[in-house]
Amino acid sequence: MSGTRVVVVDDDILLREGLASLLDRSGFDVVAQAGDAPQLLDLVDRHRPGLVVVDIRMPPSHTTEGLEAAQAIRHQHPDVAILLLSAHAEVEHAMQLLASGEGVGYLLKSRVTDVAEFIETVERVARGGSVVDPALVQELVGVRRRHDPLAALTDREREVLALVAEGRSNAGVARRLWVSEGTIEKHVRSILTKLDLPETGDDHRRVLAVLTYLDRW
Repeated sequence: MSGTRVVVVDDDILLREGLASLLDRSGFDVVAQAGDAPQLLDLVDRHRPGLVVVDIRMPPSHTTEGLEAAQAIRHQHPDVAILLLSAHAEVEHAMQLLASGEGVGYLLKSRVTDVAEFIETVERVARGGSVVDPALVQELVGVRRRHDPLAALTDREREVLALVAEGRSNAGVARRLWVSEGTIEKHVRSILTKLDLPETGDDHRRVLAVLTYLDRW
């Protein structure tokens, strides 16, 4: 979203400066940067950005300070979109934030290989969408496969669900799988029925419903 005010927080100064520069060149308004979580909370109160991009592991302990700050922001400023951009997969720790509503995303730094695609993802989160790196979804599913809640799904439905969990619309899934949008709609209805989840046309709620369901196991 052109002109969206952004705060960038990462203790790696080269990465932080590079990311801020990229966002600036892409039409975002980077209003502040920080290298630790306490600064982030102060900057959000001061600048009221539309989007925060934050690493999960931050000083001083480099565990989940960034995530905890993001959760505090979501509680105090629910209108601020949050993108977790981390080198580490902390899916289970991030579940509460991912299930908190609109405008939230989680990407692994190592999997960002296309600048245009990354900017498109940032814009989607800033607009209120939800984006989760598919590798994180697969990891969560893999860790809990012995209690697999997806056992009732067909292989095709699993494939559709994985694409839905990436934040794709029915049309986007259909294009990816080279089938009609109507076919995907039928698959989605079947998936939601088998998982005992309510049907909804809201894409981000579908992603959150999938993640919330997996978190029960």
